[in-house]
Amino acid sequence: MSDIKKEQIDVTGATVPFFRYTDGESEYIEFDTSRCGPPEPMVNAMAGLKMIDSPNKKLVMINHKKPMGLLDKIGANFELESEEKLEDGRVKLVFGYKAGASENANLDDTHCAG
Repeated sequence: MSDIKKEQIDVTGATVPFFRYTDGESEYIEFDTSRCGPPEPMVNAMAGLKMIDSPNKKLVMINHKKPMGLLDKIGANFELESEEKLEDGRVKLVFGYKAGASENANLDDTHCAG
């Protein structure tokens, strides 16, 4: 993945930098909230998920731990395509579009319960 060029983009409501890149047929939107406390991971994830509107778009979230509150809120509306623990202990999650469900997600509810 070292050949992939990441471009910083503006994401409405975001509090951390977001980047866009393509790999094969997929477009990825990535952000890192591993140094943020609540509610920033939830706020940024919801802002990013608003951009995932087709099967070829993916949201990559890097966080200090698995965001259970986020997964509880959006688990029925988006696919958790992969999850991996990085060497430094952070968690990388890749969310994908779920036809017929992603459109119905309440992405304005950024309240974090934990």
